[in-house]
Amino acid sequence: MTNAQPIAHYRISEHARNEMSRRQISESEITSVLAAPEQVEIVREGRAVYQSRFQIGDPPKLYLVRVFVDVDVIPPVVVTVYRTSKVAKYWGKE
Repeated sequence: MTNAQPIAHYRISEHARNEMSRRQISESEITSVLAAPEQVEIVREGRAVYQSRFQIGDPPKLYLVRVFVDVDVIPPVVVTVYRTSKVAKYWGKE
């Protein structure tokens, strides 16, 4: 895990918009993750995964929202996003 900067201004790729729609992930969730990520992982040069945990549903269940961002362009570009219940699998050590 790394200490990447929060992202306030970004662009969402067409692919990411399609995945947001298909996976029912709102832009407000993406904005929240990018503005205050709990963790950031560099997956390769120029690409990072910003992630945060959310309680969703009734009864609430813990999910991890992972936002993949090309950070080597201005503005950064969200390339894909997904939500998973397998938090432990992707949650890095602090």
